[in-house]
Amino acid sequence: MPSSQKNVKPWFAVREPLSQKRATCLTFLSFLMPILIWSAFSYLPFLWHPKVEITQPGSVTWLQPGTLIDKAIFKEQQILAEKNNTALPEGKPANPVYLPAPHEVVVAFYTAFTTEPKRRSEQWLHESLWHSVTIVFWGFFISTLIGVPLGILCGTYSVFNKLFEPFIEFFRYLPAPAFGALAVAILGIYDGPKIAIIFIGTFFQQVLVVANTTRKLDIALLEAALTLGAKNINLLFRVVIPGILPNLFKDLRILLGWAWTYLIVAELIGTSSGITWFITQQARYKNFENVFAAIIMIGIIGLLSDLILATMGKRLFAWENSRGKIA
Repeated sequence: MPSSQKNVKPWFAVREPLSQKRATCLTFLSFLMPILIWSAFSYLPFLWHPKVEITQPGSVTWLQPGTLIDKAIFKEQQILAEKNNTALPEGKPANPVYLPAPHEVVVAFYTAFTTEPKRRSEQWLHESLWHSVTIVFWGFFISTLIGVPLGILCGTYSVFNKLFEPFIEFFRYLPAPAFGALAVAILGIYDGPKIAIIFIGTFFQQVLVVANTTRKLDIALLEAALTLGAKNINLLFRVVIPGILPNLFKDLRILLGWAWTYLIVAELIGTSSGITWFITQQARYKNFENVFAAIIMIGIIGLLSDLILATMGKRLFAWENSRGKIA
């Protein structure tokens, strides 16, 4: 067997890293496949086009060019027109209005940022996005400010573990949106209750995740520090916290994603605002290409923020990256 064939690694080797070329190819395919499926449903009439878009109404007076109707109704109208020897309506297969084609969404990405809102109650897409970003930021920032220190204490000292974690374990199963009415009563109808929902949705999970990460710290490091005479405060700030920082950074990246998942629910509480208000308004007027553009934009912002944090992690914790621990 030629040596070149011997050096080729199999695709499905257990716990073996892929080559850079293969990893890049698969990453590209992970985004390409959903787009291809979406395009197939949009552009292949034989696959799934349950509606008919009227091109010529014929003798059917209630039909207008551009109207979408069910195929069964369209067929009935054609049969009636044929029986009456009148002009047949004509149309082409189409998807429902709530499933715009990819090219329509691409156009909406541009027009949503450049076209002035038609109604006073509406906002520009960039204004809505920025408002939502601030909601997520403050909710997650406050959650991290309290949750991370508490999680570290729970993971380090048994007294904090037994004092806080049992209640937190109970509370984390309570749905954050259930506190919406209470948050409005206490914090008003504007941004306060929205930030509170983001906080409730992430804080309790955050404490448990950080505590679990802290407990995974190599016990040999703690024993060595104790042997060298480290006291509680020194042990916490010079051994525990530096030792968990790389994994703590990864935890916060994941938890930030959870904060974004609570955004839509949070923005429905009190006065509607942010990207949720934009999506609701556009859906109300059946501008579903703008709805898709806004939803995809949320994903892009989340992905870009995660990539930025991942890059920061690789630079801040280069020694961990060499061992493959930072994604």
